[in-house]
Amino acid sequence: MIVLLIDGQWLTFAALLFTIIISLACHEFGHAWSAKLYGDDTAEKLGRLTLNPIAHIDPVGLVMIILIGFGWAKPVPTNPANFNSFWATLVIAAAGPLANLILAFLAINTFALAAANGFSFAFSEGFVTFFYWFTYINLLLMLFNLIPIGPLDGHYILPYFLPRSVSRVYRDLNQRYGSFAVLGLVILSYAGVPIFAALRNSAQWLMGALNIVGVSTP
Repeated sequence: MIVLLIDGQWLTFAALLFTIIISLACHEFGHAWSAKLYGDDTAEKLGRLTLNPIAHIDPVGLVMIILIGFGWAKPVPTNPANFNSFWATLVIAAAGPLANLILAFLAINTFALAAANGFSFAFSEGFVTFFYWFTYINLLLMLFNLIPIGPLDGHYILPYFLPRSVSRVYRDLNQRYGSFAVLGLVILSYAGVPIFAALRNSAQWLMGALNIVGVSTP
């Protein structure tokens, strides 16, 4: 992202930074809210049951996003001993990506509605840039977090769909090597290997699929 500032693309940089902050905050709020729903108030007691980005943004993670385009937010703390359902872990993990999907759906259809009703601002460069990146980044964030390795949300979801014996082995391997696997994927991506090409293509496809208004979007 820092390259955008160097190139003088202030509008795109501002749209991306705002999008990332809001998207991460809503993602983490989704985890906190669903944890509360399933009996665990750990996040609430620590002030994480809020949409206020300040409660969720990790300063180091945000700086990393600006410098290299990859970072993180503060993980929402949970206590599985408080969960009141076998499905709690799955739902809590899925709630973060689901929050990003909802944001993307609202953004793409807000843009489509504005364009369909002939609002002139819907065709301004700033409006188009913002809604494009807001939708696209939220979809990428959703898809990336569904990868079932490392600390990503997908590693909490996948075991529910595996045989018990396989699930135990998977959990053990992921606990040992998952974080290294995620780091390796990121490094390969920056080295030019199209590791995340499928995610980017899927995000582009979803931008069209989520548009229920039917008006062409950016």
